[in-house]
Amino acid sequence: MNHTAILKELEAGKYAPVYFLQSEEQYFIDEVVDYIEHSILDEGEKAFNQVVMYGKETDFKQVMDQARQFPMMASHRIVIIKEAQEMSTLDKLTGYIEQPSEQTILVIAHKHKNLDKRKKKIWAALKKNAVILETKKIYDNQIPNYISEIAKSKNLKISPQVSQMIADNLGSSLSKINNEIQKLSLNLSPGSEITLEQVEKYVGISKDYNVFELQKCLGQRNKEKAYRITEYFARNSKAHPIQMHVGALYNYFTKLFVAKKYERADNRTFASKVKVNPFFADEYKAAARNYSLDQIKEGLKLVHIMDKRSKGMDGRSHTNQGIYQEFLFRLFN
Repeated sequence: MNHTAILKELEAGKYAPVYFLQSEEQYFIDEVVDYIEHSILDEGEKAFNQVVMYGKETDFKQVMDQARQFPMMASHRIVIIKEAQEMSTLDKLTGYIEQPSEQTILVIAHKHKNLDKRKKKIWAALKKNAVILETKKIYDNQIPNYISEIAKSKNLKISPQVSQMIADNLGSSLSKINNEIQKLSLNLSPGSEITLEQVEKYVGISKDYNVFELQKCLGQRNKEKAYRITEYFARNSKAHPIQMHVGALYNYFTKLFVAKKYERADNRTFASKVKVNPFFADEYKAAARNYSLDQIKEGLKLVHIMDKRSKGMDGRSHTNQGIYQEFLFRLFN
């Protein structure tokens, strides 16, 4: 079950005796844990009926002792194990999971790595009696939609342009993105729309000097502005790590490669094939017209060279500014 479905059931008051949460993206785990920890019991009920434990410091007997207790003046008792992947005796909870208390909600938050499915006994017990968080790999083109959903969950509006800028500059960690949008929510009125200026002020992403703007300059073949942006990146390498930008540029030229094939398609078909928001269809079509197929292939080759040089894999020392400048010089010439 994905995190959205789990949250819907929780909001409807449908509680399972055991939740086993594992995912490559800890944001999904945190969303479910936060809801259970803060939204099921009121403050008075939590004092006697809610326990938060940490895997490294916890033994299975402690968990079972807490989970077997009856709730006191509340409908349920809640036992949460955070960082459960660090719990050396996790397997020994199998007996409890096979026969869990219906009055307890046991939450096992297993982060950073999945439970070994060769541990057949505990897996069989979990499949029978637990709600298991299941998530699919998140692809880069899906991140802007998740950003919109996160903003919506905090009662904020956000345009496709601003979502894309955040995605291009913060990478694919939804937890990191969630933290930054949380900052915005603390400084904006409910129902506000997040603007580029607010992102610059509260998140620290320049509305003029970011990888999103660099990609627009490349698509427009605007040499002067592209050089200006990359010089800014080189001077501020801590805030703009070159490896993150290399990844963004690779994705950009990969999209242009597909865009070249579908540049005459209608915007809806084009957006579906290129895997971009329809809002950006015309921008990508214009960029595809500014490059021949051979030039796009050369762009991908140059990004690959950037990647190797930024990692020192060609046996020579290169500055970030030199890497950017050679990339732009060869791309535009």
